[in-house]
Amino acid sequence: MRVGLLWYDNDPKKNLAQRMEEAVRRYEEKFGKKPNTCYVHPADLGGHEVPRQDMRIVAAANVLKNHLWVGWDDSLEAHAA
Repeated sequence: MRVGLLWYDNDPKKNLAQRMEEAVRRYEEKFGKKPNTCYVHPADLGGHEVPRQDMRIVAAANVLKNHLWVGWDDSLEAHAA
């Protein structure tokens, strides 16, 4: 991913899907298109999958807890073609 947005949200009232939706919305506002990849700390996933048809979710230990790194991964387009 060459371009991304790092999103921080530690609100305990929001679940991961809600925080992810806010990060996606902000990415769209800033870059004019939806991201296709989101990196999240494995502990934030809690062993569960987040159901998103439009985006690949990747557990990444190098992303801090309560942070989401959303962006566009060009390599996904090559695999879809």
